[in-house]
Amino acid sequence: MDKSHFDLDAYTPAEVARRVEAVGVNKVGMPALQTLVLAVLAGAFIAFGAMLYTLVMTGAGGVSFGLHRWLGGLAFSLGLVLVVVAGAELFTGNNLIVMAWADKQVGHRALLRNWGLVYLGNLAGSVATALLYFWSGAAGLADGAVAETAIAIAAGKVGLPLTEAFCRGVLCNVLVCLAVWLCFAAHSVGDKILAILFPIAAFVALGFEHSVANMYLIPIGWLLSGGLDAQVPGLDLGGFLANLLAVTLGNVAGGGGLVALVYYLVYLRR
Repeated sequence: MDKSHFDLDAYTPAEVARRVEAVGVNKVGMPALQTLVLAVLAGAFIAFGAMLYTLVMTGAGGVSFGLHRWLGGLAFSLGLVLVVVAGAELFTGNNLIVMAWADKQVGHRALLRNWGLVYLGNLAGSVATALLYFWSGAAGLADGAVAETAIAIAAGKVGLPLTEAFCRGVLCNVLVCLAVWLCFAAHSVGDKILAILFPIAAFVALGFEHSVANMYLIPIGWLLSGGLDAQVPGLDLGGFLANLLAVTLGNVAGGGGLVALVYYLVYLRR
């Protein structure tokens, strides 16, 4: 019997690289419908994390600024825990497929097909969840303070200069992809959850930008502020799309370039 199945040590970085590449090949080979449905789920999962984050960020009380933001980050980690453990397709995590692409195991068209399907599915799941949350009236908790927090979060995002949004997107997806990378070193569900918590809490606490999270956070802020009659500067379709474009490009550069390509050069380049 192969004793390696009972090895409780984490996979080595070189083993993780090979596992990430193999999973990337499998991801681009999935049927379109399966990919799209799993992507919709991921959008909803990240939205749940963003909902909990918004609640936790409501009313700092006597908690210090840094600790409050870190607690909000831990709450947001729910989203990636659901994606990894329950199973879903997340655009930012799928930037790691660049490793298989760089190793010529995945073609250009297959990579872009996966990213396109997953991005659209994430958007659909995030916006649909925002609508359900809005209709549920749950944002009225704490006498409407949760809704005020959601609007403030959305306004802050659309108010970011595009260069800052891009750079924050880069930094965000370095940490997100490292969280996913660490999950590939794990043997158990508990290992994976622990691997996710610190990198995700860090990117949220530090104010970095995640494209799929913004697919929920900006629409829900717009809905709660009055939709078409919103008085918040920049909180409209144009502001949403501009932020999303800058953050998405930053996410691709951070996850695909600074994580996947770097680890490809270290462990897989022949």
